[in-house]
Amino acid sequence: MKKIFKKNLLKSFFQSQMAVGLTLIFATFCALIISNSENFEIYQQFFNQNIDLNLQFLGFYKALTMRDWINDFLMAIFFFLIGLELKSEILIGELSSKKKMALPLICAVGGVIVPMLFFAFFNQNIPENMRGLAIPCATDIAFAYGFITLFGKTFSDSLKIFIVALAVIDDLIAILIIAIFYSQDIEIFYLGYACLALVGLIILNSRNSSKIFLYILLGLMLWLMILKSGLHATLAGVILALFIPLKIGKNNFLEKIAHKISPIVNFFILPIFAFANSGVRIEGFSMEKLSSPIIVGVTFGLFFGKQIGVMLSAYLSLKLGFAKLPRGTNWIEFYGASLFTGIGFTMSLFIASLAFSNDLKNFDDAKIGVLLGSIFSVIAGGLVAWWIRRNRQTYSK
Repeated sequence: MKKIFKKNLLKSFFQSQMAVGLTLIFATFCALIISNSENFEIYQQFFNQNIDLNLQFLGFYKALTMRDWINDFLMAIFFFLIGLELKSEILIGELSSKKKMALPLICAVGGVIVPMLFFAFFNQNIPENMRGLAIPCATDIAFAYGFITLFGKTFSDSLKIFIVALAVIDDLIAILIIAIFYSQDIEIFYLGYACLALVGLIILNSRNSSKIFLYILLGLMLWLMILKSGLHATLAGVILALFIPLKIGKNNFLEKIAHKISPIVNFFILPIFAFANSGVRIEGFSMEKLSSPIIVGVTFGLFFGKQIGVMLSAYLSLKLGFAKLPRGTNWIEFYGASLFTGIGFTMSLFIASLAFSNDLKNFDDAKIGVLLGSIFSVIAGGLVAWWIRRNRQTYSK
């Protein structure tokens, strides 16, 4: 039963990634077009307009802009879906045993550390830039899998699953980084109220409750308290996901919820996030600007750092006997897949929005770096995939 459940969940997940990637490309393209048109000011004013959260009956107030609602509230729902995927992978999927977890875990860690070293190398003498250290560390799961899928049977199914597992662990590491380094002025008082919401979730989970509205109610309370506490509000989404039961009786409860929210996340929340955060004005752009430490650090971190980190980690883990290459995969194919891990996009843009929320210039530079690093990774990965397919055809004649 577990295998059937996991197969259905993975099948649904895989089928959606191509469409998600194309939707995100379209949203990004629209943002870039508008940002470099006469409507740029309208675009900025719309997302910077104040929509404060004012719950007078609770004495709760928080100043928020339209972009804050997207980045703090809508993205919390995205992180909720990521949390469900993480829980599923850990309990019954590609991270459910030490043997399955070994290679993607080791490669994910290498793929986080090396890109950060690249960024630090180019920004070490500018302390304020170092807030962006984590920007190139995460792989965009939708884009990475979507582009690998473009090449059909060039990459084995086991290699595709490896990439998904690596990206999921990447996301977990990124979540921990956000929690530790991008939370400010922690207020214990509100964390106390957040703990009350956690007690409620623990009770629901222990009773294997299927009352979704109660999970939503406690999730909203948790989000409000975490938002006010100073921790980043998106953590509420991950925490809520941890308390969703995997199964209730014969019903795949976690899968049911994931199926319900994934279309909303994939085709509404992520495109809106991409549209709101990827717009960068190229006015007065020059080759000299490309030498910006942030642009170079993010670009090199994503393109060179990710592939070097993943490949080096895989090589060492195989040499030391900790893991094996995915079944039916050789080193050339593995290298091609590792190039696609340099597609940062969603999570990289999100971390950039946290790192440089009060510095528009650095935020713009980070966005350019994310776009360049991701584009270079797509091109290089595509060329390697083309070379693999071409040589297979040659050998088969």
